[in-house]
Amino acid sequence: MSEPINLVIRIILHIVGIALIMMAVLVLLKGLGLLKTIPEYVAWALALLAIGSGMIAGLRSGRK
Repeated sequence: MSEPINLVIRIILHIVGIALIMMAVLVLLKGLGLLKTIPEYVAWALALLAIGSGMIAGLRSGRK
């Protein structure tokens, strides 16, 4: 019973970790002046990318 719960927690942690890395890169790019504004569709695309890749990474690490 605890295995599905551990898998869910692992997936959530992967999603949060990937999202934090993406946010750090965006803040760095904005701080360097390479990125002025972020369109709304780009923010949505990055959020969906973080969720999707976090789910895949969590599922892959759960098989080991």
